[in-house]
Amino acid sequence: MAEKTNPYVRMKSTNKQNLGNIEVAPEVLEIIASIAATDIEGVASMRGNFATGVAERLGKTVHGKGVKTELSPEGLMIDVYCVIDYGVSIPQTAQKIQEQVRQTLENMTSLQTQEVNVHITGIQFETQQPLD
Repeated sequence: MAEKTNPYVRMKSTNKQNLGNIEVAPEVLEIIASIAATDIEGVASMRGNFATGVAERLGKTVHGKGVKTELSPEGLMIDVYCVIDYGVSIPQTAQKIQEQVRQTLENMTSLQTQEVNVHITGIQFETQQPLD
């Protein structure tokens, strides 16, 4: 998660009139990054923790799982943890994830990312249907 001392990411207003501050919760950035990563072909799922697994079993969709954000003086750093499909190129898929997450965050929030680190935590094999 983002650092606890400042829970919101502050952005400057882009128009000539200063109408006030814009603050984005780190959870919003995590959701944007997670959805962007799962849109890439070859990404089977995002890695969650025990709590997200329980929530999903109870029927709740957890969109921000598998993403960690950190705001430092150097900029916004994103860590993406995902499981990919067997047979896809890991370097190509990881690069597509990096590009997609960076571009989507920039389009939706105007924030520049310092780093987008991709962690492949597993491989999803095709499950075969049993023959009758």
